[in-house]
Amino acid sequence: MTQKSSFFIAGRHAVIEALKNSKRRVLKIFLTEDSKKNIHKQSPNKNLLKDIKIFYKSKKELDKYCRNDGILHQGYIAEIEHLENLTLKEFIKNKSKLNFVCLDEVTDPRNIGSLIRSAASFDIDGLIVKERHFPSESKLMYKSASGSIEHLNIFQVSNINTTLKFLREKNFWIYGFTANADKDFTKVDWKGNNVLLFGSEGYGIKQHTEKYTDFSVKININKNIESLNISNSAAIVFHYINQQK
Repeated sequence: MTQKSSFFIAGRHAVIEALKNSKRRVLKIFLTEDSKKNIHKQSPNKNLLKDIKIFYKSKKELDKYCRNDGILHQGYIAEIEHLENLTLKEFIKNKSKLNFVCLDEVTDPRNIGSLIRSAASFDIDGLIVKERHFPSESKLMYKSASGSIEHLNIFQVSNINTTLKFLREKNFWIYGFTANADKDFTKVDWKGNNVLLFGSEGYGIKQHTEKYTDFSVKININKNIESLNISNSAAIVFHYINQQK
């Protein structure tokens, strides 16, 4: 087995879901005595810690792993490897009624983590991100995703525009979510294959990328409020589309 690069994650849900994911290689786990008991309670019929190197630490010792991340470890730290890279080309073969979310220069790990949690919760088929902008080893992203990252297909691509062009050629409709669009997204008939494109919090969807969208849509909100946080916007959209299925 080829050794992939490894990194650390922290937090109860992030670590437990990584242990449950048969595709995820967990190299080591650092626990307090209390968190070990809790893992067994979570999974009484299956030993999640089988064949894994376990190190018992005090809460204070574990704090060192999160010192620069501004998150709580809750007594759980794990060293894990990246999952296999998924390719869109292979994934979409012989599939229909797919809904992907695509992020154009969204870089905040907390927002991406929350969005992943919503996407997994509402059965979105995958997340498309630019490899260079995706904080793939961020403890904060894993913590915000609360274990959901183990349940969502993530496609890291080198170029968003090329990817959107490719998906359009494969019968996907590209919907760009922008505050100044005329059409409310609930007026769309969400059939077929769709890509939900969200731009950065500051600048929205880049002009160059907008050329690859088929439609611009928005979420109707109170006129006195400028905008919604991206992860909140995404959750509203994912829930609605999931209800339409």
